[in-house]
Amino acid sequence: MIRLLALLAAIAIAAPSGAQVPSPHAVDVPRWFSETFLDMREDVREAAAQGKRVMIYFGQDGCPYCTALMQTNFSQRSITEKTRRHFVAIALNLWGDREVAWTDGRRMSEKALGRELRVQFTPTLMFLDEQGKVALRLNGYLPPHRFAAALDYAAGLAGKGMTYDEYAKTAVKEAASAKLHEESFFAALPVSLKGPKPVALMFETPYCASCDELHREGLQRPEVRKLLERFSVYRLALNDLRNPQTTWASELRVAYTPTIVFFDRGKEVFRVDTYLRPFHLAAALDYVANHAYRKEPSFQRYLQARVERMRGRGEKVDLWN
Repeated sequence: MIRLLALLAAIAIAAPSGAQVPSPHAVDVPRWFSETFLDMREDVREAAAQGKRVMIYFGQDGCPYCTALMQTNFSQRSITEKTRRHFVAIALNLWGDREVAWTDGRRMSEKALGRELRVQFTPTLMFLDEQGKVALRLNGYLPPHRFAAALDYAAGLAGKGMTYDEYAKTAVKEAASAKLHEESFFAALPVSLKGPKPVALMFETPYCASCDELHREGLQRPEVRKLLERFSVYRLALNDLRNPQTTWASELRVAYTPTIVFFDRGKEVFRVDTYLRPFHLAAALDYVANHAYRKEPSFQRYLQARVERMRGRGEKVDLWN
């Protein structure tokens, strides 16, 4: 509280009378997010003294998934109350210049920390335990029912003695198809990483609403279909014990479904382990198919450049569809 009051006082002194202090955050965050000096070791200590953990949010401008997190997930009273009860929430801008002192004492800008932590999707949420270790990392958006379960795990309320992927497989019951969806472009098993095309290895489960949506919307788009022709696409079901290759999910640390892991020349080069709408799915496929990852390791920077090129050609860009 003392640190917060000092920070507010500093802002009041620095700002001219009647002037509005611009928000440093890429997307407006709830008022209950904490404003700190971004010394994560100190933030962890103060949170622990309150019986809480730290939740770090990476966001950026123009991110529809960040908006969904703020306006959909955090508009639900149960989620907001659970988050505030168990976490001190801190927002960082993926492209920001504010100095952050990380848990190991190193100081760097927000954007440098994003690079250091290999943040490829926004929102990315990192939950730090009482020792400053990462208890859970969420790469990308989760719909409310999955997010609520993730909060329980990150707070240490559920899943004790389990990895998050083990917990997630049983913690969320969804109204979704009991059967896996078949697609004409799925290659026959077993998986081979030696072909002339890059490989897209898709992990799914039954009763997965996000999997249903992926097949119903994303995989039916003409642009996506055309890009998929440049891949060998295999689908593995996490629950198919008859297929020995399902052990790949554990070896690759697949924690969510659907997850798409991309291989080129036999090596993993990129993965999508988050909820993606069709526009971003097409961008991810293009990122690998055109080997853009070799020149631009940041998917978000690649995505920004792609949007600018499309708008430069006069194309309408809808990031949510």
